[in-house]
Amino acid sequence: MGTPLRFLSGNQFKIKEAEQILGPVGVDVVPIRCKIDELQTTDTTNLVRDKALKAFAHTGRLLFVEHTGLYLNHLNGFPGGLTQVFWDTLQADRFSELFGNTGNTAVTAKTVVAFIDGQQCHMFDGEILGKIATEPRGCRDFQWDCVFIPVGYMETFAEMGDSKNNISMRKIAFDKLAEFLTAKGHK
Repeated sequence: MGTPLRFLSGNQFKIKEAEQILGPVGVDVVPIRCKIDELQTTDTTNLVRDKALKAFAHTGRLLFVEHTGLYLNHLNGFPGGLTQVFWDTLQADRFSELFGNTGNTAVTAKTVVAFIDGQQCHMFDGEILGKIATEPRGCRDFQWDCVFIPVGYMETFAEMGDSKNNISMRKIAFDKLAEFLTAKGHK
């Protein structure tokens, strides 16, 4: 059994990924759910910092939060921190129609994680380059996984299934968090 660490998320898919990525390095992810009004901004770092501080004020416990966004080259990096609102409005088919069939389908998927230890908010990020699929492929349950194809691959994240956790932006960010926790003796 590893060291328990709270993760504020209401997204079952993010919780599962956190458990799969952090479990093998000795972190037992303990999901916590509390409603946090997220800052609406394209600045993902400020969004995550704000969410972590609000969550800590609510729980008073060590915890981490994360936010993952898409940065479309076609839109000069938009939507970034507003990806969820953007995605909820367009959904998979419309998203692919608008951005998978342009002359510039390049996109960066970026995760920002904030770990708050009661004294300081520590930030970790990970990103992966990719392109938007011309049409959604694979399971549509986990947001934009069905339209994101990482560079060097032919499949969308959705088609990759759990093997995406070996290369994803979340994996990169969570690996940095794990290194920090080990170095600071939090696990």
